[in-house]
Amino acid sequence: MSPGDEHDSFGGVGGSGQTRTRLPEGNSGDVYGAGRRPVRSSRSLVTVVGVVVLLVGAIALANRGGGDPADPSAPRSGTPGKAAPTAATGVPPVTTKNGPIPTGYAHDEQGAQSAATNYAVALGSAAMFTTAGRDEIVTTVYTPDAAAARRNDLDQAYGSRELLARIGLEADGTAPQGMTFISRVIPVGSKVESYTADRATVSVWYSTLFGLAGETSRNPVSEAWYTDTFELRWADGDWKVTKTTQKDGPVPVARDQRASAAQDMADAVGQFGGFTYAR
Repeated sequence: MSPGDEHDSFGGVGGSGQTRTRLPEGNSGDVYGAGRRPVRSSRSLVTVVGVVVLLVGAIALANRGGGDPADPSAPRSGTPGKAAPTAATGVPPVTTKNGPIPTGYAHDEQGAQSAATNYAVALGSAAMFTTAGRDEIVTTVYTPDAAAARRNDLDQAYGSRELLARIGLEADGTAPQGMTFISRVIPVGSKVESYTADRATVSVWYSTLFGLAGETSRNPVSEAWYTDTFELRWADGDWKVTKTTQKDGPVPVARDQRASAAQDMADAVGQFGGFTYAR
């Protein structure tokens, strides 16, 4: 999420598809029509149930990702540039945390995707607008040299008085009394653009919630969609960011839903916690 972006609400209205029920023809009184199939025998039902049980078992086995979640031999990598299934792979996403930010990712493509996704969440959080929160995130997410090079730019981008005033925040990056500042990233998926043993480029597609929830807010919480591309390097036993770029979208068509009240939005963001994301 770029600080200070004007996140416009979706103007389009999605189709509210209507389902038509086709009534049976004729006056036979049989709502299933004249071609209704006879009831299966109990033997047939047992056979069908047996097939379903075997199918469910096969799907469950496939979704385990080739091994027990604690099995270090379970497959971890995908193929760069190709779509990967969204089902869990069975490999633990992280081993440690640095404050609220997950760290300790696997040294493979899956670990790089998990790192990029969780770093997108951290960099798009409300903590980036406070000095202490921004310093912790930058130190954790970036390589030491990238953090040193980017810190001043990020301080200007997220902590300038002009920006904070335009968003409606106080000079210290907190929300005014009676309001709730919401800045949250919700990842949809990730993709490996390139990968080597110590370098990876990963794109993360996500939506954002951004704004001030309050009755007098001039910047109400709105939704936007972006794709961030992270250049990562394996440093000090973990994946770290060296560079990020952002582009708009892909943006879906909005549904015809009524916006919630400001208090409902503030309550929701306070009551629903975030996730640790894994590929």
